[in-house]
Amino acid sequence: MKTDNQQSRQASVLIEALPYIRKFRGATMVIKYGGHAMVDEGLKKGFAEDVTLLKYVGFNPVVVHGGGPQINDLLGRLDIKSHFVEGQRFTDQATMDVVEMVLSGQVGKEIVSLINSVGGRAVGLSGKDAQIIKARRKKLTRPSRADLPPEILDIGLVGEPTRINTEFLGYLGASDVIPVIAPVGVGLHGETYNINADAVAGAVAGALKAEKLILLTDVEGVLDQAKKLIPRLRLADLPALKRDGVISGGMIPKLECCEKAVKSGCGGAYILDGRRSHALLLELFTDEGCGTEVTA
Repeated sequence: MKTDNQQSRQASVLIEALPYIRKFRGATMVIKYGGHAMVDEGLKKGFAEDVTLLKYVGFNPVVVHGGGPQINDLLGRLDIKSHFVEGQRFTDQATMDVVEMVLSGQVGKEIVSLINSVGGRAVGLSGKDAQIIKARRKKLTRPSRADLPPEILDIGLVGEPTRINTEFLGYLGASDVIPVIAPVGVGLHGETYNINADAVAGAVAGALKAEKLILLTDVEGVLDQAKKLIPRLRLADLPALKRDGVISGGMIPKLECCEKAVKSGCGGAYILDGRRSHALLLELFTDEGCGTEVTA
């Protein structure tokens, strides 16, 4: 049996959440689900519970998921060799077939099953369904080097979002269904594109004018040069942080995704540590929050 102090603490947590539930009721939250949170069994169940709770208290969560480790695993078992161009995987048709199979089939269905098992009602979608994600082939440019001019590189069937079917997603948001979207897009002539999940989440958040875009990652958030968390950033801060090397590596595309979403009308973007149990609830329902907030 719990002590009076434990019960009082639980009640305090619920009361602290009340103004946030009231403030964001009816708001759309786009959540990019990836990293360690997709691997650890406890974190996977916790994520499903968090998303289901958000729907029950009146939020409209939209989940966009990745699946890089699972794709790598199946490519290896099928002996399909990968090669990279400027750090990005070249996607030929054989690779694209595996990407679509893993994302829309294996990973998406597992997430849907987890959410449904804890009382939610989720539906798995490819970006091709109802043409949720219209896309075009991504152009990758190699900067000029020595006496060589800039060069446009071929990275195969890698795409970038051009239009989001907000009408269809709005219809789902008004229902009791939680959409779970695989980052696969459809081109002008029906071709299939592999798209970075962060880029898809940012495009969806901007198009829906979401209240929040939340990226679950394997780091605490954006760290300063002393490796301490930066809790808040403005878009105006980003160029200097890049120039000084505070923002580097894989954090650059994540923050570029946040920047595009905010500039397109998303209320704010948040980079959270998906390794932390119930990070979503801590960010949304507590005064301190967690991770790094990016706003205009």
